[in-house]
Amino acid sequence: MRNDSSFIELRARDRARQLLDQGSYRELLDPFAGIVSPWLGGQGIVPQADDGMVVAKGTINGQPAVVIAVEGAFQGGSMGEVSGAKMAAALELAAEDNRNGIPTQAVLCLETGGVRLQEANLGLAAIADIHAAIVDLRRYTPVIGVVAGTVGCFGGMSIAAALCSYLIVTREARLGLNGPQVIEQEAGIDEYDSRDRPFIWSMTGGEVRYQSGLVDALVSDGVQAVKQAVNDAIAKGVPAKHRSDNYDYFLPRLQAFDTRKQADAEQIKQLFSGEDRA
Repeated sequence: MRNDSSFIELRARDRARQLLDQGSYRELLDPFAGIVSPWLGGQGIVPQADDGMVVAKGTINGQPAVVIAVEGAFQGGSMGEVSGAKMAAALELAAEDNRNGIPTQAVLCLETGGVRLQEANLGLAAIADIHAAIVDLRRYTPVIGVVAGTVGCFGGMSIAAALCSYLIVTREARLGLNGPQVIEQEAGIDEYDSRDRPFIWSMTGGEVRYQSGLVDALVSDGVQAVKQAVNDAIAKGVPAKHRSDNYDYFLPRLQAFDTRKQADAEQIKQLFSGEDRA
């Protein structure tokens, strides 16, 4: 695989493999373990042997690391009982490693529409476990989130992205609490046309999220570009204050926003960008 190849076009397993040092990749609960969702078959959905969640151990720059990658091609990267448990457990084990003197790093490749509707309550519980595990682990080591594309990162997993120590996106990425189709369904097409791609990317795309200060690095779509951004984030160490702890900065701005008017990209950038939030 060429070093300048697309990161976005890689499947989850290859994304994880590329981020780890060459030859160090070791997958936990791989497809041969045969762990599948017990809830999809009864609804006529063919389950996937890894439930769309890849957990790989290895090293990054010679240091122990875990890379967890969501497979966006399976059920839109949605999170169910099994996939959510795999991610949460991997993060919990990494925190335990750190407590035991093994400084294990963590990278999350987030390609997900959020909770899997077929497993709604179980998926929501798993996502809550993921949130708690990120907050626990990030005390010891930076938790790096990568949102590359093409699914984006929405729903409860957008909260997981916000909890990461550092967040890396491409221009093709999208990040938001509710997906475009959900907003259109609830508010109407006049409010939010999910088929208007320029509008969608102007509101939730990687570039505007970076300009708004809601992510830390905007990179081009390339394996080397993403790897370098991950290395840079790890080198920064644990932030003095995580973005999610800056509620005293964000909440007044959200409360003052006039929701009677249709937002646009410029308003979004002005809403959050500005003075130092640290």
